[in-house]
Amino acid sequence: MFSPGSSYRVVALSLAPLVFTLLPQGSVGPSDLKQEAILIGAGDIADCSDLSGAEATARLLEANPGTVMALGDLAYPDGTPENFKCYNKTWGRVKDRTRPAVGNHEFHSSGATYYFQYFGAAAGDPKTGYYSYDLSSWHIVVLNSECNEVGGCGAGSPEEKWLRADLGAHPVGCTLAYFHKPRFSSGIAHGNDPEVGAFWQALYDFNAELVLNGHDHDYERFAPQDPNGKADPKRGIREFVVGTGGKNHREFGIHKANSEVRNNDAFGVLKLTLKATGYEWKFIPEAGKRFTDSGSGSCH
Repeated sequence: MFSPGSSYRVVALSLAPLVFTLLPQGSVGPSDLKQEAILIGAGDIADCSDLSGAEATARLLEANPGTVMALGDLAYPDGTPENFKCYNKTWGRVKDRTRPAVGNHEFHSSGATYYFQYFGAAAGDPKTGYYSYDLSSWHIVVLNSECNEVGGCGAGSPEEKWLRADLGAHPVGCTLAYFHKPRFSSGIAHGNDPEVGAFWQALYDFNAELVLNGHDHDYERFAPQDPNGKADPKRGIREFVVGTGGKNHREFGIHKANSEVRNNDAFGVLKLTLKATGYEWKFIPEAGKRFTDSGSGSCH
């Protein structure tokens, strides 16, 4: 059935006899199945008192193509114009391909006002700080984990309702979400954050593949698990904590269940290669560091 006012493109599916199917613009056709997309980045980035880490990871971004995900806490100690000058000196060099998530340090300045001014439309609606976009055949959701700033994150909150509606409106084969605070983390500074549990439940209900976070200043990869932290290799979501953008490193506490890989001495970025039916990941360390992590997974 045609949708009034929508534009369509023609995709040939058979030539004997000749058959055509009309697909809405932006939907996935047979030729799209060969496409790949790169999503690359980290969180916890630029501190004006020492920009060496942020500079090292900025060089990695410049050396690699793809959409840049900035996973919150981009400028320290708060999101003022003065502190964002240091972000701009480093990761600002790839601003034109960056899709950011807001962190708690941005909100140390009232309403994270300058964060939204700096990124403009790329950061979503400044009244909410959450949005979504499509990257090849993947649907990407960017959430605001500063729950007190947006009327909460729990079940029935405006953001949780928006998330469920957005996921329902994009029934694609592969879905990924990123936001600053992790539901699961072995980092001693912050650790698990149950406040974002309703996000996980919604993403799990809609069969999402990946969740990416920062907040704890380390790298950690989890095996696929359900919203309660129970291993679930069939439907579970794989989480990465990538708080390695350049600020500093912090210690791990007790290793949480399903934590597979951890590192807290290398700045670096996580590179995701998003394919039609799966994904590959690779942690790329700063120059001079040897730690890396790589692997692949399939979409549900």
